[in-house]
Amino acid sequence: MAADGIGYLPQTIPLPSTATVQDAVDLALADLRALEAELGRAEQALGDGADLATLAAYATLLERYEARASYDADHRVDLALHHLGLPALPRDRRLGTLSGGERSRLALAAVLAGRPELLLLDEPTNGLDDQAMEWLEERLRAHHGTVLAVTHDRVFLERLTSTVLETEAGKVTRYGDGYAGYRTAKATERRHRLQEYQEWRAELARNERLAAGHAVRLDGIPRKAPLANFGHGGFRARRRAHGAMARIRNARERVDRLTANPVAPPPVPLTFTARIRTAGDCADASAAEPLSVQLSDVRVGGRLHLDSLTLGTSGRLLVTGPNGAGKTTLLKLLASQLRPDEGSVQVTGPGGPSTPGRDTVAAGPDGGRDVRAGPRRLRRRARGCPADPRPLPPGGAPTADRRAVVRPAPPRGPGTAGL
Repeated sequence: MAADGIGYLPQTIPLPSTATVQDAVDLALADLRALEAELGRAEQALGDGADLATLAAYATLLERYEARASYDADHRVDLALHHLGLPALPRDRRLGTLSGGERSRLALAAVLAGRPELLLLDEPTNGLDDQAMEWLEERLRAHHGTVLAVTHDRVFLERLTSTVLETEAGKVTRYGDGYAGYRTAKATERRHRLQEYQEWRAELARNERLAAGHAVRLDGIPRKAPLANFGHGGFRARRRAHGAMARIRNARERVDRLTANPVAPPPVPLTFTARIRTAGDCADASAAEPLSVQLSDVRVGGRLHLDSLTLGTSGRLLVTGPNGAGKTTLLKLLASQLRPDEGSVQVTGPGGPSTPGRDTVAAGPDGGRDVRAGPRRLRRRARGCPADPRPLPPGGAPTADRRAVVRPAPPRGPGTAGL
């Protein structure tokens, strides 16, 4: 018997912050909990001299229960949490103490543990690092059933999807052959739309020229000529029945129809343009602009240890790494939402010291500096641009574009240098 049930993953868990992890698990496994309760009632009925109908109903429930391996659901939740970066998460922990990414991973683990036949996943890749993404992709490829996912992750689409449903203006369009087939079909559609638009423009311009040309010819025909009633062609008196007037009228009617039913051009495809900067450009830019962010020997509990970080007024910083490595802690320090236990954080903007400036801490291009971090330490190695000639704090970096890669520190051991 095939597994049944529907597993739905919302973007946020519909529970208050006072609810516990166990409450979230029970909510995701509500149909299994109901199946267990129904099976328990059926077992009790068997002891009261059950007839054949009762035995058949019990057998059906038991088959459904075993098809989804309901007896092992809670263990599968723990395994999924481990793969998603939340090992040994206490079941009595309050949801309000979890970050947004942790709540998303908790909900995902619980939904997958239910093993429903139909999985409805709303942005399942939110809050996942590379390791968790790889596990999720393997888990979904092994799923015996249907997966319907809403996602903006194109790599995820390329690796998993066999069919793409696009919703636009209240209309749903189906594309086969996965994401590659979707892109091919969209490119073909765009070519057809562009051709239709160009044909519409050409037809509109042709009829406008016809109307204008016949109007010029009509102006050359005399309104009154000698013996006009006996003439022919261009010498005939100009009146409504004249051929030029009919051609002008027809052309103008076609212009009106084309204008009333325009063909919209296809949207302009998005393109990314960037100026490739050389090492010399980076050095010149870093020497010319003032510093906007300066962090020195910053420590926040066991979550973050950053020796030094500098960022100029036009700097760009990409923060990436596994969950729990200290990315959010770093951003909260820069946003003045968190005070360090040790060290100094200086953020200078248009309003003066300790105010947000024009620096952007977001996804951006690789280059400049590479800052690697773990739960306790951060280390940096130079990439791309040469060192800034200005004096900086020990371990400081020039203000060129850089990338902050947050990764856990390797464990200490024999022959292993601590970071």
